[in-house]
This record gives sequence, structure tokens and C-alpha cells, in this order.
Amino acid sequence: MFEPITIPFGCKMLFNTVKLKPGVTIEEVEQALGEMCNVVKETYGGDKGGFIAGQVFQFSGFVSDEGSLSGAAPAESHVAIVTFWNSYEEHEKSHADKTFKDKFEALGKLCTDSKELGYDMLWQGVPE
Repeated sequence: MFEPITIPFGCKMLFNTVKLKPGVTIEEVEQALGEMCNVVKETYGGDKGGFIAGQVFQFSGFVSDEGSLSGAAPAESHVAIVTFWNSYEEHEKSHADKTFKDKFEALGKLCTDSKELGYDMLWQGVPE
């Protein structure tokens, strides 16, 4: 569960920001996030549906002045869900499935908004 992941070049990355309702804490969404992520990993992983790996991050409140063009931090508490897939089509198929939709709906009840954007990998590297 907390092991390093390897991301193959050419995969699709989906980046989802999930804004929590006012007063909802990260502890309250951990159960819904855990169940949703486990369904994705176990139901759609590898040859079963194209899921490669994923990560979940909680916004820490800081904004890098050095890496930002505008320094305004988002006002809402939110988490970022980053997933890697063999293809966008496999991602969409998995997320249209009732098994996933039920878990995403449970998370959605704790949130005001969710946006999931898809990206094509252009570069990756590690220090030599």
C-alpha cells in the first residue's frame, strides 16, 4: 500500500482535485477515499482494466512563490487523486462501471466539487 510505484513512459495520468465541503475533515473522507481507491486497484488493475498506479495527496496550504505565476492558495480544503492508466479509454470504462460509481458517489457526498483532468506524458526522469 505504501510501496514506491513505477510509471511506464507513455501512460495517461488523470489528476483529480476533490474539494471538501466546509467543515469536513480529511479524517472524514479517508474511509471513502480508501474504499474507492481499493476498488480501482483491485477491480481495474493491470490486465483487468488498465490501472497502473495511484497516489492521494492532501493540500498542505503552501504555495511555492518560486514555481507559481500567482501566489494565491486555494481557499478550500482539498485532496488530489493522481492515477496512471494504460489508456484514457480504460480509465473512462472503469469509471462508468457501477462498482466504481457507487464508491465515488460516497466520496462526492463529502465534497463540493471534483474535476478530473487527463494528461499525456511528455517527459520523465530521475537523477543520474
